[in-house]
Amino acid sequence: MQNGDPSPVIVGESVSKTYDTGRVKVEALRSVNVAVKAGEMVAVMGPSGSGKTTLLNCLSGLDDIDSGSVRIGGVDLAEMSDDAKTRYRATRMGFIFQSYNLLPVLTAQENVELPLLVSGTSANEAKGKAAAALATVGLSDWAKHYPTELSGGQQQRVTIARALVNEPEIVWADEPTGNLDSANSGEIMDLLTRLNRENGQTFVVVTHSDEVAARTHRLISMRDGDIVDDGHEVGQS
Repeated sequence: MQNGDPSPVIVGESVSKTYDTGRVKVEALRSVNVAVKAGEMVAVMGPSGSGKTTLLNCLSGLDDIDSGSVRIGGVDLAEMSDDAKTRYRATRMGFIFQSYNLLPVLTAQENVELPLLVSGTSANEAKGKAAAALATVGLSDWAKHYPTELSGGQQQRVTIARALVNEPEIVWADEPTGNLDSANSGEIMDLLTRLNRENGQTFVVVTHSDEVAARTHRLISMRDGDIVDDGHEVGQS
């Protein structure tokens, strides 16, 4: 962890979330309490269906919660309008998904520019920031290529560049290496841990991989919608 003993930037208190399909109710989160410090890189692990992705979605404001509270930087998400939450995510958060979510009709450069343009950045400024973000992930030479012309590892690097282009305080990563082989997984985690270390950004990483978890500062273990271990420090390398 960085900056001595920083205060929590993410706090969830008694967070509950139930999905009702009409035929069955699934308690995805059962009164969960969690805190993540500024500059910390945390892994969230557990079996399929344990609530990992639901926790990420609820803490980031992608999903509403049924009860409890979520505060990001001291701001209670429940007190924000949907538009305000959308702006907050666009300007202060970054998202990395297993499926990349790149638009196939846009080049790597254009995919990275997109969140800047959506948040009101001028075209010239967006172009410069996107180029810098692609340089950070080692893809300057691939800026004009489309996603179908890139390998899986390269596509995930574009996704990371897009997530980081707004210089977010918090980066949420859902299985960021799930579609990659071990070599590419290692390179992606090298990149994420370097960015965490150099920029002091907070990372919350949902993963099935022990190797990924071992690269973070702390492991949160989940089972059946509960956090069963929230104090397992694993040490970043």
